[in-house]
Amino acid sequence: MAGMRLDDFIEDFQRDEAAEKRRLAEEKSYEITEYLDDVEREFQQAVQGDSMFGSTAPEVFVGRSGYPDVSTGVLSPMGGDADAADFATSGDWYSQGYQIDDVLQRRTGMLNSTRSAKVDVSDVWDGFVGTQREVAIADHPVDVEVGLDGTPDIDISLDDISTPTGPRARATNADLAENPHVPRPVEKTLEDDDWAAEGAMTYLYRRGFDVYDINTILSAGALGQGHNRKLVPTRWSITAVDDTVGKFLRGGLQHSDTVDEVSVWTNEYMGNRYWVILAPGNWEFELVEMKAPESVWNPTASDYYLSSAHEGWEGRSGYVEETAGAYYASRLAVLEHLHEIDRQAKALVLREVTDDYWAPVGVWQVREGVRHAFDGEHGVAESFRDALQGVLPAVPVPLGLLRRKSNLVAGLQTSITDF
Repeated sequence: MAGMRLDDFIEDFQRDEAAEKRRLAEEKSYEITEYLDDVEREFQQAVQGDSMFGSTAPEVFVGRSGYPDVSTGVLSPMGGDADAADFATSGDWYSQGYQIDDVLQRRTGMLNSTRSAKVDVSDVWDGFVGTQREVAIADHPVDVEVGLDGTPDIDISLDDISTPTGPRARATNADLAENPHVPRPVEKTLEDDDWAAEGAMTYLYRRGFDVYDINTILSAGALGQGHNRKLVPTRWSITAVDDTVGKFLRGGLQHSDTVDEVSVWTNEYMGNRYWVILAPGNWEFELVEMKAPESVWNPTASDYYLSSAHEGWEGRSGYVEETAGAYYASRLAVLEHLHEIDRQAKALVLREVTDDYWAPVGVWQVREGVRHAFDGEHGVAESFRDALQGVLPAVPVPLGLLRRKSNLVAGLQTSITDF
């Protein structure tokens, strides 16, 4: 798709300054509290002490506290007429226009039936953990019956990487109420006890499984060499899949030509604004996050808080601490685009986190926000420097501040007018 001149592109990208800003989390919490009160009443009606709770489970969750002894759970919506598939974290949430409150309502509408378990599950296909693993590898939500010990703990757990989870109750047992269908590619990865997890992940991705599906399968300990299969905490599995698939795509670009022009792409989702600059050159990637002052992400500061992470062609040797899962999610989205056009590039992603993003809903929204930046029009600039100068009026920090935080920006020749 041909791009338009960058100045025209920037002019067309109009922020709706008249749009009412969302209230910050402490103001919004009243609405959340009221909703949780409704959830509690619904759960009390459905779950009375020691009882059997029947529902259709679309997803599982594995905690990380106490590893290698973890809390592992089956997530299932309480509403009997609910479409369970709508409750599972998915890229479809973006296309359906879900906002923060939509995500919170769906996640708090699911009961997290939990048991403590050891992560080593290489031969475990019975009992609660076995049922959980069957739910994870099925190609559609599975009917389950769960015995509960006591009433649910009505709360919501928020995380910047994994999707929120809602009410929890201790499970005494869980049984399948149907025989789940397992896709043949998943069966293949399970049957091969010598297949390392990384290879199995990329195989599933190449067979059309999105990272959401692969993450669930990995989390339930259903990938990897047979003797080494373990439950993987959901937070860790999300980043592991983004990282592994990203490395696979990066390797596939090794012999690709570079892009032949500098392009600028943008998108906004859930109070996160993204600018992506692609420039000719061998693969290089950087994410710079700019978090608004006096927001829930940067509550006491008067200036934007900047964090960044960078890699060259050889990638990184260690985990990204500053930008954490957002780095791997945004990198995957850029690599998917480059893979589609069979080109490599130097890539800079600028993420502005505004106070409209008033509660964390998981790193999936970063992945989808950057993925869909490539859907629409884009601008074209003469050089990387011109592209950066073009987007500066639309980002909340000056070039001098970006230069001090960004490897790619720091490589530009300094001019006194930059400051």
